[in-house]
This record gives sequence, structure tokens and C-alpha cells, in this order.
Amino acid sequence: MVVVVSNAQPWSAFLTLRQAHLTSSSFIIRPLTPRFRPLTPRFTTQRLGTLNTRCSINTDILTDITTDQEVRDDVATDDCGCTIPVLHLKSDILETEALNLLAKGTFVDTLLTTLPVLSEEEQNIIAATPAHPAGLYALYASCLAGSMVEQLWNFASPAAIALIHPSLLPVALMGFLAKLAVIGGGPLVGKLMDHFPRVPAYNCLYIVQTAAQLMSVGMIIHGHTLHPTSASSFLFRPWFIVLALVGAVERLSGLALGVAVERDWVVLLAGTNRPVALAQANAVLSRINLLCEIVGAALFGILLSKYELVVCLKIAAGLMMGALPIVVSLTWLTNKLSSGVLDRAVETCLSCSFPSSLKSENIVGVGLEAIKHGWFEYIRQPVLPASIAYVLLYFNVVLAPGGLMTAFLTQQGLNPSIIGGFSGLCAFVGVAATFVSAKMVKHLGILKAGAAGLVFHASLLTTAVAVYWSGCLSQQTPIFFFLALVVLSRLGHMSYDVIGQQILQTGIPASKANLIGTTEVSVASLAESIMLGVAIVVNDVSHFGFLATLSLVSVVGAAYLYCRWLENPTDTQRTLFSFSPHL
Repeated sequence: MVVVVSNAQPWSAFLTLRQAHLTSSSFIIRPLTPRFRPLTPRFTTQRLGTLNTRCSINTDILTDITTDQEVRDDVATDDCGCTIPVLHLKSDILETEALNLLAKGTFVDTLLTTLPVLSEEEQNIIAATPAHPAGLYALYASCLAGSMVEQLWNFASPAAIALIHPSLLPVALMGFLAKLAVIGGGPLVGKLMDHFPRVPAYNCLYIVQTAAQLMSVGMIIHGHTLHPTSASSFLFRPWFIVLALVGAVERLSGLALGVAVERDWVVLLAGTNRPVALAQANAVLSRINLLCEIVGAALFGILLSKYELVVCLKIAAGLMMGALPIVVSLTWLTNKLSSGVLDRAVETCLSCSFPSSLKSENIVGVGLEAIKHGWFEYIRQPVLPASIAYVLLYFNVVLAPGGLMTAFLTQQGLNPSIIGGFSGLCAFVGVAATFVSAKMVKHLGILKAGAAGLVFHASLLTTAVAVYWSGCLSQQTPIFFFLALVVLSRLGHMSYDVIGQQILQTGIPASKANLIGTTEVSVASLAESIMLGVAIVVNDVSHFGFLATLSLVSVVGAAYLYCRWLENPTDTQRTLFSFSPHL
């Protein structure tokens, strides 16, 4: 067998095979001229004279390479008299290689046919196993340290201001400014968090929050040393203005940190396609927040009962400074134990475009553009009905533990210990809901578990409002039954709080998690502010039934909207929740 290779132009190269009677099997490499363009012998000789006959050949296959000077007998002569090198091959090696390739192909076929298929039980085990369990535990520890200080300060700040001045106006004004800061600055902070590396941005934001808390402590201690004045003059004191501003910064920072952990970090550490593990992680984070809320309030209350206010504030400041290095170290450890999963990809970091706009444009214009962009992305999210249902629950500021319910129960003449017990029971039911929600996700799936929580919440509140309108709350037994219904309804509310959070985690892209999450928090704060404004207008306790009815309508609307969304799942919804066996 002879292989002939043309030495003409690259586009005219071709192979021809021809039989030759040789003493042994050999491949002969020789130049040919294209048939459509005959060449003269002079031109052929000139071209072949410049041809270098040396080449690199795999010596494992081609074992004997001879030139025209070494073996004259096996040299083929072209028509023009040029000599061509002859390559001798060992046929046994070629046969062995062919058999080896066949054996490898057979092995691959065998490997593909013997791949194991996971059973349903094994798939459930994987779904319940976090992708990065060590990093998740480090995140729990970081949230525990940070939430303990934050919840302690959330209780200590209004209590300390109330001890300085007996009016509720300073606390109400600070709360209102904090909500305005969240509504206006939430999308801007979320956009910044989405466009910078996760770990450095989180640590910087926590440092800002701690600095704001420490400055608030200093302002309150300074205000405590002054003589009390009227509420109107109290609000215009420089130290109170600074306190209100840094309080708004502290609240905005805290909400942004919570969104980063609950909407972004925990998804990466637990795994988006591991619904049970993600539900358990969300439940643990909710338990940490609720327990820190209970322990933080109790701790500062105990300190306040034993020491003076200034001493208690100094102890709180010491806890803040002590928690700062712990949270920063645990945040770094979380990323290290998870093999750097929190490191943001380069293509998602627009550090060249967005930060430069902060330098060249007005900060107000950038903030307005961020708010506009946040609303645009919020409306375009694939799980918008679930998010709207979550926001509608924030309209319920009456049938829940809070200032309005406390004022109503006080007007009804209930013992303060009963009112405190009501708030404590609501908190413990919220902790129980975190255990129930994970089992609901496991047995019903994510979407149906959310519907079950909302329907349960709406049903019990409907019964509670019916008891109120029956007109027998002046008696002790009906009002206890009314409170029991409200307490039990918190089980459905907190279940959807955990499950709805997981739905949003699954449906929102990681590159927009902070932007959409902070925008959602802004919308929820706006909803809560609207209801508080209605309560200010209708401030008589006799209108409590009207406010309770408005709260009930919002909860029923949330359940109806979510169930309608669940009845007609879209293709995007099926794709996002394809891992849910109960969709």
C-alpha cells in the first residue's frame, strides 16, 4: 500500500492510494502535481529542491525511518528523477494499537452502561445535606454574635430614650426616619452590595453598623446628662438630630446585612437545588433571630433593673466592640470553610461602571436611579406574586404583637403580665414555626407549604376578627380566646416567612439578590408605614375593629394571590422549582 501526498498548494492537497509490488509494506511520501495544472520538470525540480524531507513522527509507531543515502534499494524515484524517503512500519504494532483502542472503547461502553442511578431515598438524603455544612455552621455563629448585639440594641435604644423623655414622640420620630431611610436607601445599598465582593462588603457594612451603634450610645449618654425639656425643644437638640440620623444608618445597615445573609449567602452555602437543606438553614436563621430578640430584651431588662442607665449603655457598647472582631473573623472563616464559594465572579462585578458614576454624578441622582432600577428588577422577578404576598403581610400591624395591640389590650384593662405573656407566646410560636416549616417543605414541597401557611394564618385571623365583632370582648373568656387565635395564627405567618423566603431565594438570581431583597424590604416598610399612618388618623381605641378588618383583608388577599399563582404555574415556575416533587 502506498500513500502519496501532494506538495502543491495547501488547498490542492489530496491523498491517493495505489498498489505497489514492494519487498515489504511501506508508506511512500511523494509530491504530486495537481491534475488541472500540469507543471514542467524544471519547476518541479526547483520546488523539490527547497523541500525539507525531515519531519517529526511518533517513533512508537514508525520505528524505521530511512533516507535515500541509507537504503538505496527501497527508494522510489519520481518521474523527474527526484528521490523520496521511504518510511518502514511494523504491522504488529499497528495491530496491537488497534486492539488497544478497541479495548478502550469497550471499557467506555461498559462504564456508561454501569453508571449507578440514585434511589429516591438517596436523592432525599442529598436534598437534605447542605453543599457546604462547615461554612454554614460558621455563618450561624456569625449571625448569632451579630444578631445578639443588634436585637439588644433594638430594645435598649427606645427604652433609653423613653427614660430620658416620657413622651412617645421621640421614639416615633426615630422609627419614622428609619423607615424613610430603608425606603429610599434600600435599593441603593442593595445595588452596591451586588456589585462588590461579598465578604469585604459585608464586613464594611457591619463596621458601619457598629460605628452607628456606638455613636448612638454616646449621644444617648450625652442626652441623659442634660435636664429634660419639652418634647418640641427636645427634638431640635443637636445631639438628638445626630442620634436620629445615625439611628437611620444603623437600621439600614442592619436590614442590608440581613438581606445579604438570608437571600444570598445561605443559598450558596446550603445549595439552591437542595430544598430540604435550604429550608433547614432558613429555619435555623429564623430561630437565631427570634431567640436573640428574646434574650437581648431580657438581658438589657435585667441589667436595667440592677444598674443605672449610663452603666447599662456602657456595657452594651462593650458588647458591640467585642462582637465586631468576632463577626468579621467568622465571616472570613465562612468563606474559607466553603472553599471560596462566596467569592463573586468577575463578570458580575461592575466596579468600573457603577462606582465611577458615584464620582462623576450627583449622589441624589445616583440614588434615584438605583431606586428606579431596584423597582424595575423587583417587578420583573419571576416569583413576584410570592413577594407581593410577603409584602401584604406587613399591612397587618394590628393583629400581631406590637404597639397597637399592646395599647388595645391596656385599654381593655388586662394585667401587664398577661400582655407580656402574649408577646412572649407569639415569639415562642414563631420559634416553633421554624421547626414546622422544614417538615412542611419536606412533605408538601416548597410552593404548597407556603400556601398551607398562608391559608392557616388567614383562617385563624378570620375567626379572631369574628370573635371581636361579636361584641363580647368585655368579658375575660372571649378576649383570651381572641388572643389565643392571634397567637396560633403566628404559626402560619412565621411558616410562610421562612418558606416564602426560600421561594424568593430560589427564584431570584444571585447577581440581583441584594438589590431585589432590599427593594422588597423597602416596599414592606412602605406598607407598614401606610398602616401606621392610618392608625394615626384613626387613633381612637373604638376604631380598633376597623384596623383589625383592614389587617385581615391584607392577609386574606395575600393567601388568595398566592393560591391563584400556584394554580396556574408558568414554564419559568416549573423550571425554577423542578426539583420539588410536589409541584
